[in-house]
This record gives sequence, C-alpha cells and structure tokens, in this order.
Amino acid sequence: MWIAVLFLVMGCGAFFRSLYERKTLSVSRYELETDKIRTDKTVVFLSDLHDNCFGEGQKTLLDAIKRERPDAVLIGGDMMVVKSKADTGAALFLVEKLADQYPIYYGNGNHENRMDQNRDQYGDQYDEFQKRLKKLGVFHLSDESAGLGSDIRIYGLNIEEPYYKKFQNKTMENRYIEKRLGKADEGKYCILLAHSPMFHKAYAQWGADLALGGHFHGGTIRIPGLGGLMTPQFQFFEKCCGGIHRIRGKVMIVSRGLGTHSINIRLNNKPELVVIHLKAVV
Repeated sequence: MWIAVLFLVMGCGAFFRSLYERKTLSVSRYELETDKIRTDKTVVFLSDLHDNCFGEGQKTLLDAIKRERPDAVLIGGDMMVVKSKADTGAALFLVEKLADQYPIYYGNGNHENRMDQNRDQYGDQYDEFQKRLKKLGVFHLSDESAGLGSDIRIYGLNIEEPYYKKFQNKTMENRYIEKRLGKADEGKYCILLAHSPMFHKAYAQWGADLALGGHFHGGTIRIPGLGGLMTPQFQFFEKCCGGIHRIRGKVMIVSRGLGTHSINIRLNNKPELVVIHLKAVV
C-alpha cells in the first residue's frame, strides 16, 4: 500500500517537473580558439524546437538570443514535428522574427527531410517551406554551403533516413560527406550542421573544424554521472547526447534541443540555447 502511494507521488512529481522543464530555457556557452579566423565571432545554435514555444510569441527565446548579440543564428534542424502531418508554422514564425535581425543558416534534420522524401504523404510542403525560407533571406543549406564573412564556411549535411533507424548504430561510410558536400575548404574555418551526433569521427575526417548536432534531445532524462538515458533511436547512455566532444583537434557541440515530440519528457534536461564564441588567435 505505502509502496504504491510512494510510486504514485514520485510519478506525479516527475510529471510536473517535466512540464516545468519543457518550458524553462537554459543557455550553454562555449569558447573555441582558432587561427583560421581574423576577428572574433559569436553564433547561437538552435536545434529540435519541435513546435515548442517559450513565452508568448517566443519572447523568452528571442530575448535570450538578443542578449547574446550574435553575428549569426545557426539552425540544426527538426524545428517542427513531421509525423502524421507536417505543420511548419511555428518554425517559420521563429525564423521570420530572427531573420529581421541576424543572418540565418538553416540545416535540415530528419523531420525536414521526411517532408521531402515522403511526398505522397506531405505533398509539396517541403517546396513551400524552402520558398518561405528563401523569401526571408535564410541560407537553407540542403547539402550546400555558404560563407559567414570571409573566413568561415558553413555547410549543411542532409543525412539520409537509414542513418536514423531505431535500434541501430550504423557507421557512416568513408567519403559519404564528400559525395554530398564536396571537400571541406581547408583554408577556412568549417562549420558543419549535421543533425545526428553519432558520426563525429566521419565529420572530423571530412574536415569539420566544428560540427553542430542535436537529434538526441539530451537523452530525455539526464542521470548524474551517467548522462542521457535514451536517444530517439532507443540507444542508451550514449556519450554524445549533449555537450562538447573532441577528436584530434576537431570539435563537436551537441545541443540538448529545445523541444520534444513522441516522448514528451524532460528530466534534469532543460531545453538548451547554445552560444559559441569563436576567438581569433593571431
């Protein structure tokens, strides 16, 4: 009897804590030094909004971005939920508010790609989404790249559906990225928007000085000392559920994301705005 009551109380506590966390924005800041740029740059990175809202008209999120005074806003995909239907309204609303103030570089996640790949279900929604982004002046990096100033190149990698399959740890083949994006520009600081963080080794080998990923929603429930519990692909205690990771001098920063979808739980895992200060080393 008492055990049942205890579990009920704990369950209710976890439920209400999750409701609170899902709407409570946190900010994580990183500083990286590089001799590939001549002047310091600050960028903010958004990922996995999944239609979540922070205050009326996204005021909390917009104000948090404004306080950082970024030189650009980078978006890592999955800003909407594309399942039985696709509604891009919340994502486009946020992008429209940001586009008036900052250059925006938008890379696709698996939800954006789903609209493109499953046209029998979603019709021309992906094309309309692209048109709206273009009209807003957004750099939509669908296997493309664009410059930020003269010494930074930002690439957006479309990762195909087999790399997102549940219960699998697929290896990214050698030259996969090069086939889609060409060679990395070794003379510039290369930032790669690559939605899944599972393939940092491949990103580093290709030449990404900084890879930015999301997708794992911070592991849903973060356990002290162990990290994120579970990814959307049902992998457990993956080390790359969030934070900063390094391979041979190449960096990957993984956002815990801004929203949820199928598993609407966040515990010890508040939505995250990522701020990156790139410091020029002369």
